[in-house]
Amino acid sequence: MRGEHTPVKEMKVSGVGKLTLEKVSEVVEYVEDLALFNPEELAERAEIELDKAVALVRAARKLVKAKLGIRRAYKGSEYARILESRDALTSGVETIDELLGGGMFIWDIYEFAGEFGTGKTQLCHQLAVTVQLPPALGGLAGKAVYIDTEGTFSPQRVEAVAGRVEVAKPLENIYVVRPMNVDELEETVIEDLPSLLRDNARLIVVDSIIALYRAEFKGREMLAARQQRINYLLDWLKRYARHYNAVVAITNQVLSQPVPWGVAMKIPAGGNIIAHASTHRLVMRRAGDVWVVEVFDSPTIPRGAAARFVITEKGLEKA
Repeated sequence: MRGEHTPVKEMKVSGVGKLTLEKVSEVVEYVEDLALFNPEELAERAEIELDKAVALVRAARKLVKAKLGIRRAYKGSEYARILESRDALTSGVETIDELLGGGMFIWDIYEFAGEFGTGKTQLCHQLAVTVQLPPALGGLAGKAVYIDTEGTFSPQRVEAVAGRVEVAKPLENIYVVRPMNVDELEETVIEDLPSLLRDNARLIVVDSIIALYRAEFKGREMLAARQQRINYLLDWLKRYARHYNAVVAITNQVLSQPVPWGVAMKIPAGGNIIAHASTHRLVMRRAGDVWVVEVFDSPTIPRGAAARFVITEKGLEKA
């Protein structure tokens, strides 16, 4: 969401005093971001009474909807036109864009799963560059937030890709975040992302979504807690994607699933939580001298549809 922003301190809500507004503004600065919170979240993070949190969040939501002319309900035909008019981001690979129906569309979460060496991180680097391109060339004329949970971000790879697609000074338009644990990752997403998105970031990358959770939540007895925390993080990414008209790209690891008729299948890790949160799930693999990205699940692309590409010194390119 672009344009002017209203400070939380300037809100006037019946039953909510200046002291409460000051406490809330320490957690969230602008009304436009306050509208993304649930009352329970706000009450906990700002340490205020739940009834005041309810009043503030509802007031913020009402103000934002009025400002943007957003309605609660649309006719199906109206909503179809809204979806069709969304901005799309090129992957930088013609075959992958064709597979995705024209590129990666704002509001959606794209999950790229695969083993080591299948191109997941390479693709993320490439997206962090292509998002900077003007719309006429398939970009969003914006910046990228690259959340690197495994320490694999490479400035050299970014520069190499930028040389091919002719983007000048690409690193100036990429925010790199290197969280060391789950708590820092979640704090970064909830508290730090809004200011970066307001600075024209149109792409959020999380590479990878599950690495820190797998490392910290060990054993079957921790599985439920792990899934709950991953779900919470992905829910925030969804809110930001819609609110700030951004694309979200996450990478994921894979695990082997035995099948009765042959060799075990490689499926994305994370279970139903990531499956339900991701709009489009794609699996990347190597096939001889080329690489393949295949649709694992999507509401708009047939399962099993695939595109081939190669990885060169200049990034991902058409095979």
